Amino acid sequence: METFISTFLKIFFIMTPFFVLTMFLTMTQDATIKQRKALALKVTLSVSIVSLILLFFGKYIFTIFGITLDAFRIGAGALLFLTAVDLVKGTEHNSKIGHKDITQLAVVPLAIPMTIGPGTTGILLLMGASFRDSSTFIIEILALLSAVLVIGFMLFSSSLIEELVGKEGLQVISKITGLFLAALSAQIIFTGIKNFLGL
Repeated sequence: METFISTFLKIFFIMTPFFVLTMFLTMTQDATIKQRKALALKVTLSVSIVSLILLFFGKYIFTIFGITLDAFRIGAGALLFLTAVDLVKGTEHNSKIGHKDITQLAVVPLAIPMTIGPGTTGILLLMGASFRDSSTFIIEILALLSAVLVIGFMLFSSSLIEELVGKEGLQVISKITGLFLAALSAQIIFTGIKNFLGL
């Protein structure tokens, strides 16, 4: 149970849910609640499919390109740190689109690269390539799907959350998420360097 919770929290924060929610609200501010809910369902499905592909085929991608796990840890950690910096700085993404074409937002940019950015991609590939036994892998899959579903529920309930928290509240939460991600990325990089140097 502890492994599931820790894996769930790690994936959940890596996917920067509050940042995604803020961008979702920004890009759909002219949409109806019904359109937001329909888009949220499509985003959830898209993120689930892409995440599972990365998780299942991560090991083969490592083999094909001859990449070591520790090298990828360092690279993924660095990319994740850049995502954290963007969150803390509050980098804006102006990707609004007319509400007639709102479904086009589901895969790009909401699923990729906002929810599954470079940092998330790196962590999922790393998880898929480094699992030790089937029970651990099943726990990771369940934790991944649970994290995606929670984010999907957040997007589905975005109008209600916007009323309760407000846009400024979401921005504050997004910055706090960035701080956690910065610490997590540093830990991933340190682990990669430590293993690479054999310390």
